[in-house]
Amino acid sequence: MAAELRTRARRLYLRARDYGVRGLEVRLAGVGRQLRDDPRAAVRRAQAEDVPLLYWTAAAWGAAIAVSKDDPELVADLPVVEALIDRALELDERYDDGAIHAFLITYEQSRQGASGDPVARSRAHFDRVVALTEGNLVGPFVSYAEAVSVSRQDRAEFDSLLTRALAVNPDARPEWRLANLILQRRARWLRSHANDLFLDER
Repeated sequence: MAAELRTRARRLYLRARDYGVRGLEVRLAGVGRQLRDDPRAAVRRAQAEDVPLLYWTAAAWGAAIAVSKDDPELVADLPVVEALIDRALELDERYDDGAIHAFLITYEQSRQGASGDPVARSRAHFDRVVALTEGNLVGPFVSYAEAVSVSRQDRAEFDSLLTRALAVNPDARPEWRLANLILQRRARWLRSHANDLFLDER
């Protein structure tokens, strides 16, 4: 069942990716081919009005890769995802209440060839999206706890972040209510499985 769900998710993510690329083609003729040849150069033509397409194409493409680690051809597309999301960040770092920063909290942990400490980069994105959302969005707390605190085996930080996630009032921002409720459920699941995530707790 899990394998079937991953396969279905992969198909949906790739379909969304293809829609995104087609949308970018309308604005930036030839960008689909150029993304394969030189992704950084391909996105240089994008402007602020293209940020939604840049972001959602990167998000769908990245998600497809995340569920397809056994597909080297797809994993090889990571530089394209990076070019799309980095250009989106450059053009409008506030887009959709910090959605680009939220994406990068997790992504920085696997970025290849970047200078500096990936934890510091993730933390900078985390701090920025929390500031932009005034701490009323659950996602950043859960993402950082799961992507960074677990990898560092920092149980105290993990517990603190999940406590903050669960303290968010879902009704404070009605437009985020559904997402917050879903991610608070994820926070409770993570907390209940903490002993399996932290080796020194076994």
